[in-house]
Amino acid sequence: MKKIKSNPSLELYVKKILNSKVYELAKFTPLSFTPLLSKILKNKIFIKREDLQQIFSFKIRGAYNCMIKLSKNKIKKGVITASAGNHAQGVALSAKKLGIKSIIVMPKITPEIKVLSVQAIGSEVLIKGNNFNSSLKYALNLVNKYGYTYIPPFDDTEVIAGQGTLAMELLKQYKNKIYAIFVPVGGGGLIAGITAYIKYLRPKIKIIGVEPEDSACLKEAIKFGYPITLNTIDMFAEGVAVSRIGNKPFKLIKNIIDEIITVNIDEMCSAIKDMFENTRALAEVSGALSLAGLKKYIIKKKIINKTLICINTGANINFEKLQYIANRTALGENKELILAIKIPESIGSLKNLCNIIGKNKMFTELNYRYFNKNKANILIGLKIIPGNEDKKNIIKNIRNANFLVKDMSYNELIKLHIRYLIGGNFKSYTKKNNYKEELYCFEFPEKPGALIKFLNSLPEIFNISLFHYRNYGYTYGRVLIAIQLYKNKIKKLEKNLDKIGYRYWKESKNIAYKLFLK
Repeated sequence: MKKIKSNPSLELYVKKILNSKVYELAKFTPLSFTPLLSKILKNKIFIKREDLQQIFSFKIRGAYNCMIKLSKNKIKKGVITASAGNHAQGVALSAKKLGIKSIIVMPKITPEIKVLSVQAIGSEVLIKGNNFNSSLKYALNLVNKYGYTYIPPFDDTEVIAGQGTLAMELLKQYKNKIYAIFVPVGGGGLIAGITAYIKYLRPKIKIIGVEPEDSACLKEAIKFGYPITLNTIDMFAEGVAVSRIGNKPFKLIKNIIDEIITVNIDEMCSAIKDMFENTRALAEVSGALSLAGLKKYIIKKKIINKTLICINTGANINFEKLQYIANRTALGENKELILAIKIPESIGSLKNLCNIIGKNKMFTELNYRYFNKNKANILIGLKIIPGNEDKKNIIKNIRNANFLVKDMSYNELIKLHIRYLIGGNFKSYTKKNNYKEELYCFEFPEKPGALIKFLNSLPEIFNISLFHYRNYGYTYGRVLIAIQLYKNKIKKLEKNLDKIGYRYWKESKNIAYKLFLK
């Protein structure tokens, strides 16, 4: 390894970091050891808790370090910035502390919690543009028109130095050997500040940048040798959804960071759950990004018995986003399997399939709607043991029973939309006046084998034409089921349903059923 200590750029940043006055406003945040996660991952895992800053984000460091250096003339004219959230709060709070007028331009995609937080601090908020770039353009027009000082979110020496104070804390908090630090990457300010300080003082510590697969601007810049603008970026992790790495961060780190690792949505969702279970903090998606990368890196490199540190960069998450995250978590942990299976459209075939899968398996969902009289396509979700063995055995057993099956766990269309839709209709049967469909909702205790027990309890005097079940983590599960039968058999049917012992009610007159399913 080359002698990084001789790098004058790093020395400049280290001096700025050591002389920074960020602690007039920022907190010295904890470095939390995670016993549970460490045991599971077979390494010593620490999380740097920037979610505990006053604005629930590390961005206060860079914003304040930049603004405290402003001249009296610039302070008098006021400041402006463009941001989708966390940097905006950092600028707003710094401006309040320093008594500076501040204007924040935010794109329309900004989560409401971040808009309200900035307004609560006291800054003027302008919602302009559909993305960060259009908000930035608007903000720079106001700079030219009114002489405001623009406070950049990442591409600035003082901002980088402010973010670098986080690394100074890390080395004070943990003096033993550190194998690697995992840093989320958006515009590059944080990873640049951390890299400068760590590589100057402890060059053997690996710095691993973590990016979303569909917003990997640093990875692309390293590939081409210079910053490039991505044509499209995914907004799921909006805190790091930047289309182009900053020029100054890239120049600083391009030859000295150790690796870039990218993660997908499921892996990020899984990391949010890990953050919560180990620190009781609800990280925003970009806040859990580094942990997602850490977990993937351990598997990729077969790392064991090392000290690894990741950074929870923030906790500004919209509550409404949590349901989606929870639904994707099991897939990110490789604990859920989604299968598309073709079965004969005949009495008992669904029950037969479920019994083949096994009573010891926990179903997470089962979606089916009658489409034609010969074959039925169903979508099943199952909890599985992480790894490939359990998955392979389940699929093998289904195929051995002569059912066509396909693993859909990696199909985004399935995960985003189709698993929530029920198609088909009952028209071919409604032509017969003496035949009809009745819709029922059942409730039963949520435990392994409960769904199969329910199916096995149903009498084989009718055909199931619709079946929808999804496990939402409640104590009780609910099944929506449509049954085909002759009209004169309805009373007999309900007597049989009463014997099952589960609470149920009829939904055949529900307007939603009439509009979408009948």
